[in-house]
Amino acid sequence: MSYRSILLNLGIDGSIEPLTRIGIDLAKRFDAKLIGFCAADAPLPVTMAPEGAAIAAEIWEQSKDEIRQRLGSIRSEFESLVAGAVKTDWRGTIENPDHAVARSSRLADLVVTTASQGASTGDSYRTADPGSLVLRAGRPILVVAHGAADLPARKIVVAWKDTREARRAVADALPLMAMASEVTIVAIDHNPDDWLSDSVNDAVSFLADHDIKARTEVIKTEDDDGNRLIDFLASVRAELVVSGAYGHSRVREWVFGGVTRSLLDEAWLHRLMSS
Repeated sequence: MSYRSILLNLGIDGSIEPLTRIGIDLAKRFDAKLIGFCAADAPLPVTMAPEGAAIAAEIWEQSKDEIRQRLGSIRSEFESLVAGAVKTDWRGTIENPDHAVARSSRLADLVVTTASQGASTGDSYRTADPGSLVLRAGRPILVVAHGAADLPARKIVVAWKDTREARRAVADALPLMAMASEVTIVAIDHNPDDWLSDSVNDAVSFLADHDIKARTEVIKTEDDDGNRLIDFLASVRAELVVSGAYGHSRVREWVFGGVTRSLLDEAWLHRLMSS
């Protein structure tokens, strides 16, 4: 298994160079096509007076024109940074970023994005929410650490829980784990039993069948799972964490499980998440 196409979700605001550099490196590693992508939308100005409707519509169109111009600039910069190093494509659209990325993920094996403020990040008209993408895209989402310009992924930690989401994440991360020098499967154990041991051993066996050697770590705790996991990731200097994402939509907002929320909120981490 490999990643043959990578969708690189670039923000419309700020520098695209760090994330583009990571996208180029990943595309080189896997001989993949790199699809540069950017989406943003403009809210329709609210007006109570009928005579204000024409002015609101004019402002709205001006805002969309500014987005079009910015999309053109980002495309030019993206193509300049790639400079023929890998195969590329480009998609830019005036649309809600969450909807646009989730729909366009059908193009790719892997979606790469970043986030500066955790699970819910920034202006929803101009920034994709990584939590929403994980639960909606149907593809693994690689959430790059904020401000990072490289993703070595030599030390990978799998946050293991015997669920559909975690099993999916492990399978989705195989190409990256095959290139790692150290893979650790860590599980949180509240009530010691054979079920956890069996599931961890099976995960190790699955990876071994793909020529990936993994060690295991079981953390026995009665404390908060998310905090203990983050402490462990910091202690082993994990360069990438792989995990399932658990959550659901509730009245226009996403409600996440505790570990998922903790991982999404840690902007210093590289995270590959699947649901």
